[in-house]
Amino acid sequence: MPLPSRDAELIKIMDADLAEAAHRAGSWLACRPGCTQCCHGVFAINALDAARLQTGMQDLDISDPHAAESLRDRARAWLAEHARNFPGDSSTGILGTSEEDQAHFEDFANDAPCPALNPQTGLCDIYAWRPITCRVFGPPVRIADGEGLACCELCFIGATDGEIAACEMHPPHELEEQILSETGDPGQTIVAFALLR
Repeated sequence: MPLPSRDAELIKIMDADLAEAAHRAGSWLACRPGCTQCCHGVFAINALDAARLQTGMQDLDISDPHAAESLRDRARAWLAEHARNFPGDSSTGILGTSEEDQAHFEDFANDAPCPALNPQTGLCDIYAWRPITCRVFGPPVRIADGEGLACCELCFIGATDGEIAACEMHPPHELEEQILSETGDPGQTIVAFALLR
């Protein structure tokens, strides 16, 4: 799927919300370049995230072909190690939707570093094009059931519930869902597959 033009609007809103939450959090937020806590363990991404990653890879091919090839090499190595246990279609990279697949995904590659994580620098090689999940990790975000706030375990140590709540992010999930519904969503995948498309 080509990257929809409205993705730029989504990212602008998301990045502004993250900047505001980080400002409110101040020293409670431990996220810094080189901190890789959130770069380990696989997570599902949607077609919009995958299209953004693919656009990033095209840009990286032009701006730094060596970095792009190194990133692809890490993605290929990641899949060589983990794809045989992928709970979905490993030829398309689409995650399975059965209860069994979803249960298996809970334990799939939980400790594996993301292939986008550069092992030499400790930085994300596609940071500007990262998925929404990566953009909301750190500051408090409302859990899907709406009953609590989740944040990185390294952040807000010693903070009160009120101090955590004062830094809550409000990601524009409705806009993201609207863009996906307009463009079609073939299903969820993971970063490693998206980097090689």
